[in-house]
Amino acid sequence: MQLSPDEILALYTFCQDLARSAGALILQGSKAILEQKGQQDHGVNEKKNAVDLVTEWDVRVEEYVKDKIKESYPGFSFIGEESYSAGEQNPITDIPTFCVDPIDGTTNFVHGFPYVCISIGVIYQKSPIIGVVYNPFLGQLYHGLKGHGSYLISPLHPTPLRLPLSTPSPLRGLSEAQVAVEWGSDRSKQVMEAKARSYARLAGDGSSKGNVEGGKMVHSLRSLGSAALNFANVASGGLDIYWEIGCWPWDVCAGIVIAQEAGGLVGGSPECIPTGTVDESILTGRKYIVIRGIGDTPEERGSDAQKRLIKEFYETVEEWAPN
Repeated sequence: MQLSPDEILALYTFCQDLARSAGALILQGSKAILEQKGQQDHGVNEKKNAVDLVTEWDVRVEEYVKDKIKESYPGFSFIGEESYSAGEQNPITDIPTFCVDPIDGTTNFVHGFPYVCISIGVIYQKSPIIGVVYNPFLGQLYHGLKGHGSYLISPLHPTPLRLPLSTPSPLRGLSEAQVAVEWGSDRSKQVMEAKARSYARLAGDGSSKGNVEGGKMVHSLRSLGSAALNFANVASGGLDIYWEIGCWPWDVCAGIVIAQEAGGLVGGSPECIPTGTVDESILTGRKYIVIRGIGDTPEERGSDAQKRLIKEFYETVEEWAPN
């Protein structure tokens, strides 16, 4: 199926409108869950384990989104977190595909921590081209279209702001970086020990005074609890790098477009040298790293600095197989 430029622009607008309307349903769900807290049946269930949560509202929001898509784009395919969990496993094909996480940050949603969003991506010709990430609690709408840039709309700035929010500055090394990581739902001994060693090297003082072997002493490690919002904050410039193993395409599809259109570089596993193109192997590979746009210096182009820092990052952390 071929889409004209006008059809793609209409699809882009549709995704933004859909995210806003679904966001209202997310707010309704948050109110209901907080009112039910303390009751035996409070609408929160477990998937793989006690930290991999799902609520009835995840399902409701996804069904709402699917229904709206079927009305307007019946010929499109659909990949969604809750549909996948229920056994619906649609592969990525040449058919244009919506890739949706109805509530990214479900644990935050359950606890009333306002870093929650709906993430709507569109895959066309097996590559992400549209990304919309909407946090209804903060009223922040991040959106991007391949070849057209990415933007932020918020209560403070109702007129779209081009991302990044400021001119990209140089980034000489990991020691200057604010890095996003996540604990994830796989809490097995092997994974937790690999993460702990990786995080210790990223945050630790590698000087003779600190004595952390391989320590990079990054400015900070942050965990927002939402892959989509991590990508969006790399796009805006608030985060320098985000790295995670174990996400799924619906977690990252929209964020990939938003970050790339803001000058970010997205990569997969260490074996894949980032080229600026995110194909099916990266999108479905469940290993992701993204680094913000970096300003040029007299000694180094920003694009070269991005690749150098991703290489340095992967030399610092440990890998594991996602479960």
